[in-house]
Amino acid sequence: MNLDLKGRTALVCGASGGIGRSIAKELADLGARVVLFARNREKLEEVKLALNDSFGQIHGLLVADFDNIEQVEEQIDGFLSKEGQVDILVNNSGGPSPGPVFDAGIEEFEIGFRRLLLIAQLLTQKAVPHMKQAKYGRVINIVSTSVRVPIAGLGVSNTIRGAVAGWAKTMANELGPYGITVNNILPGMTDTDRLRSLVISRAEDSGESIKEVEKSMLSKIPAGRFGDPKETAYAAGFLASPSASFINGVNLPVDGGQIPSI
Repeated sequence: MNLDLKGRTALVCGASGGIGRSIAKELADLGARVVLFARNREKLEEVKLALNDSFGQIHGLLVADFDNIEQVEEQIDGFLSKEGQVDILVNNSGGPSPGPVFDAGIEEFEIGFRRLLLIAQLLTQKAVPHMKQAKYGRVINIVSTSVRVPIAGLGVSNTIRGAVAGWAKTMANELGPYGITVNNILPGMTDTDRLRSLVISRAEDSGESIKEVEKSMLSKIPAGRFGDPKETAYAAGFLASPSASFINGVNLPVDGGQIPSI
């Protein structure tokens, strides 16, 4: 199986921690030059120092707040004017605030839509011209199992991530003839800061202890444990590789069997 990414440039969004950080490390291990993109420069510098550069890669970073489209566009335009290429784009960003969808305000939807969908659209538009020329491109969206089964208490996230899945499938159909694939990874309950904050939030809302909330969550996962961010990263590494050239427009769960449907 050919997982070689030497000579490829990967732009990894939300790379300062959690799943994004693990994906950045995996792609670097496979030989890609990795450009980290998030809002916290200090954390990005730490991640950059930890990346494998044994294949001669010179890794980089971009800093912007993903709630500010103009800031993101300025950063990607500046990078492309100097470097000229993104072969692998990983769209990944923090989710909207938890809560019932009925109680959500219009502004919460606007923030989520901008952060999760409009930024992905912008970055894909910027990256694709080079991908078309190279006849090789990978757009990988880190979404959620809520695309298949809505998650209680994550109303806005369920709504927006469903829209991202529809966008990605449409984009996959449009870009497939150019050797570009667009796929979604659906992480299940993965041991990240966001999961821990959700556990705390549910414990506070329900009056249960953190251990009780975790036990309830784990009961829904046949694997009997939370996922490791590295496991999602391995899936991203495969989808980014030449070996995944005929996989396009799919939703790939990495969830320990959590999704109950076939």
